[in-house]
Amino acid sequence: MLQPEAAPGPDRPKAGSQRALTGGTPWADRLASVGPIVGLVLLCLLGTGLNEDFATVENALNVLTRTAFIGIIAVGMCFVIILGGIDLSVGSMAALIAGCVIMFINWAGGAFGSPLLAVICGAGLSIGLGALFGLLHGVLIARGRIEPFIVTLGTLGIFRAYLTYFADGGALTLQNELADVYAPVYYAKLAGIPIPVYVFFAVALVGAVILNKTAFGRRVQAIGSNEAVARYAAVDVEGVKILTYMLLGICVGIATLLYVPRLGSASPTTGLLWELEAIASVIVGGAALKGGHGSIVGTLVGAILLSVIGNILNLTNLISVYLNAAVQGFVIIAVAYMQKGRR
Repeated sequence: MLQPEAAPGPDRPKAGSQRALTGGTPWADRLASVGPIVGLVLLCLLGTGLNEDFATVENALNVLTRTAFIGIIAVGMCFVIILGGIDLSVGSMAALIAGCVIMFINWAGGAFGSPLLAVICGAGLSIGLGALFGLLHGVLIARGRIEPFIVTLGTLGIFRAYLTYFADGGALTLQNELADVYAPVYYAKLAGIPIPVYVFFAVALVGAVILNKTAFGRRVQAIGSNEAVARYAAVDVEGVKILTYMLLGICVGIATLLYVPRLGSASPTTGLLWELEAIASVIVGGAALKGGHGSIVGTLVGAILLSVIGNILNLTNLISVYLNAAVQGFVIIAVAYMQKGRR
């Protein structure tokens, strides 16, 4: 015998409101998953129509190479945002790491007697410093219980100030012999594709596996969805937060070791606004601003999409290239507005 449906009560919300409690509207979720890809395709069509040089293989590789730095950082930022955190210091962190690596390689080139060994150790130092700075952020946020916004806003100024101090207000530059040894890390190609592109996609692949196929990735998403419930489920919330910020720091270190040979120098303007671009890549890629949801594939597409916007501005005269950061800011605001219906 069929039982009558229970009437709505304090513990049983109406069917119409259940959707709002469990994650937003279906159209919003579908838009978040396919919107970045659709936007990228439309932008590519627009770029092709505006300038015939846009649709060349050479230009595509140029876009991907320039995307690599921000894209690698965005992979780590994706984990942090899914966790429900933020990091405003990644650009300044990259600048300080670049300066430290250059100073170390210049010293090690003479001390070790081997430019190649100096460069290899410098690359290791880049990743090590990234992990150390990420650990610092994680401990202050998780153990010190300070808001991520405050911690990373403070270190944003600290990192860049120390680089300016080390460079005496100018620039730190690699010695010519060492720069020649380091240059292939950025300029070399394998099967016609620049090395940074391979590293970018490799980091994205590893990030996707960690996020979707490991217990750590599931815990990151669980904490971002509901930290209190994650604690009740015996998740080591503090430990996961520390590891997540360390992961972002490692990504910054990898991006920096690829960036240093591009110019062979570091100055107070190095990495300027990288945090804006990394955060924008994650948000445009469909991650929820309040945490709990996001994807590495979406982040990858978001990073490429923003680079394509900059590339189109460089190839056309639609608006000044100096407004590129403004366009990214408008994109972040627009995507945040469209996310209002999501959890």
